[in-house]
Amino acid sequence: MNTFFHSVRLDREKCKGCINCIKRCPTEAIRVRDGKAMIIPERCIDCGECIRVCTHHAKKATYDHLDVLRQYEYTIALPAPALYAQFNHLEDVEIVLNALLEIGFDAVFEVAKAAEIVSDATRRYMAQPGIPKPIISSACPAVTRLIRVRFPNLIDQILPLNAPVEVAARIAREEAVQKTGLPPEKIGTVFISPCPAKVTAAKMPLGSSHSEVSAVVAISDVYPRLLKAMHTDGEVSPLAAPQAGKIGVSWASSSGEASALLNDNYLAADGIENVIRVLEDLEDEKFEHLDFIELNACNAGCIGGVLTVENPYIARTKLKRLRKYLPVSLNHASCPEQKHLKWDAPLEYAPVMKLDEDFAAAMEKMSEMERIEASLPGLDCGSCGAPTCRALAEDVVRGSASPDACIYKFRESISSLIDNLQKLNNCIPSTLRGSSSVEETHSKKGGELK
Repeated sequence: MNTFFHSVRLDREKCKGCINCIKRCPTEAIRVRDGKAMIIPERCIDCGECIRVCTHHAKKATYDHLDVLRQYEYTIALPAPALYAQFNHLEDVEIVLNALLEIGFDAVFEVAKAAEIVSDATRRYMAQPGIPKPIISSACPAVTRLIRVRFPNLIDQILPLNAPVEVAARIAREEAVQKTGLPPEKIGTVFISPCPAKVTAAKMPLGSSHSEVSAVVAISDVYPRLLKAMHTDGEVSPLAAPQAGKIGVSWASSSGEASALLNDNYLAADGIENVIRVLEDLEDEKFEHLDFIELNACNAGCIGGVLTVENPYIARTKLKRLRKYLPVSLNHASCPEQKHLKWDAPLEYAPVMKLDEDFAAAMEKMSEMERIEASLPGLDCGSCGAPTCRALAEDVVRGSASPDACIYKFRESISSLIDNLQKLNNCIPSTLRGSSSVEETHSKKGGELK
């Protein structure tokens, strides 16, 4: 069984045992047992949906804090394009870039720059003959993990290129080594992330044997410090002009990546439920005439990540305003950068939903699961602590739950037990019934039983 790193964690002290999270988890990775939620690690894809819907704040994201800068002699900020959409009336990206230097970074490499490089490389990849289409974006690690565990037949259609943050980290580290003369391990590449899935990707990359991202901090952590350091009165320290244009910055919102391909034959979907619907339809071969599919687990794209601070739809408006002041694009996939783009490890199916490694045993368990499911009410109410009746049936087959976890089945069992006790009581001779004997005794003595 594969081991998994997870950036989404449960705070049991705060968990109230409600079922909000189990109903929204896209891989049915959460159960409520003994009044507390539990996360099945091999199923979790760190999409952060449970963090978004938990009213008790019992789900949390694990990420680094800015004191991680002290661990390196030279640090490079890798700001996600979504960072720019958090600020009011921002007309110049350079204001944010300079603020990052003021709060302690030695250099900045925009992830938007790497996004433009990846866009150019994607256009070239799609132009090759024999490519299985539609191609699915590999930029959202939550979606890539979802495909890996739930839609393995679509793995071959995933774009085999590193996500922009990984490309940015690799290029930035290489340039810093040449500039400073420091060994690579003394240079820290720190991604400023909108979502926990990017934390997981840095620790356990997909399609790569390792990640060059040293640490991942949350936009929500960096935001208040940047506000204090941002100068809008023209007093900005000298810094090179912004490294990306509209194409790179547009990756922050849904359809930004797809529109950068300069090809209208694409589909873009955001929000994990919509993503699942698209993937199900894709498995059913309903999109055979499309060239590209962009999928984002978060609503509105990366600007809707749970580690951001702004409403995603307001952030989208801010992003549109900012793009007016930018050139179309400033970057292409040049030869030196090609080595940083392609995956160096295959993406493999993670069979976490198999009932058994042995095929015959798995089929036997499947039949048992279907039998149990047929005996359940089919209400999918979640009261048993599983998201659906089918999920409860699977838990029973796996040995982690009992059919009586269903309150309707339990009520039937209790009702049946009472009926059986009544029948048993009726079979007992009246002379042996404790209460009847007492009643008869009272009658014989002239007593009155009320």
